[in-house]
Amino acid sequence: MPPPPGDRPAPLLATAVLALSSALLLALVAGEWPPLVALDRDVADTAHRWAAADHGTTHVLRILTDWVWDPLTMRLLCAGVAVWLVWRHSAWWTALWLAATCALGTVAQHSLKAAVGRPRPEWHDPVASAPYPAFPSGHTMTATVVCGLLLWLLHRCGTGRALRRTALAAAGVSVVGAGLTRVWLGVHWPSDVLGGWLLGALVVALAVLAYEWSPATAVRRMAGR
Repeated sequence: MPPPPGDRPAPLLATAVLALSSALLLALVAGEWPPLVALDRDVADTAHRWAAADHGTTHVLRILTDWVWDPLTMRLLCAGVAVWLVWRHSAWWTALWLAATCALGTVAQHSLKAAVGRPRPEWHDPVASAPYPAFPSGHTMTATVVCGLLLWLLHRCGTGRALRRTALAAAGVSVVGAGLTRVWLGVHWPSDVLGGWLLGALVVALAVLAYEWSPATAVRRMAGR
């Protein structure tokens, strides 16, 4: 059955706040709100100057963004966990939920990119390049979705405190690092990254609500009583 009424307000409120924040940012970006455009340009210009001057840091961040925090790497991690859930625990429903959420997040991300059609920053001396429109940042949104889902699964499975803290630290570094790296490399505006964080968190929140209130979860709760 669905969670008890007393458990509903907090997750629903968090989801509503994320939805409203995401919608507001989307409207400001699509409408090219001048203060946001100016702030994006100022931050991007500063980051690009640093990236062009510090070749060592830029090289390290390119490796991280191309291999560690790349969306494909994150999706493979998600797929690996889904396979493990089926292989070790026969958790078909949870594995399907995990894979479907990751896939739907990818569809939402590319749909928004196509709908908004925001150009990426352009430089006469670029340090990196990227395809597709800018908003939202795909690296940031994918890292947020995958890390958020895996953290929630660890919490739900009741893993030890040390493992949860280690996973939380790794996820935090990955989500924040994936976003800031894209601005440093000059392939995204700061608001693209903020959009990736907000929209990724919204996808996770909606997925958790759907999981907790699904018929399959209700059956398991009844069986456990």
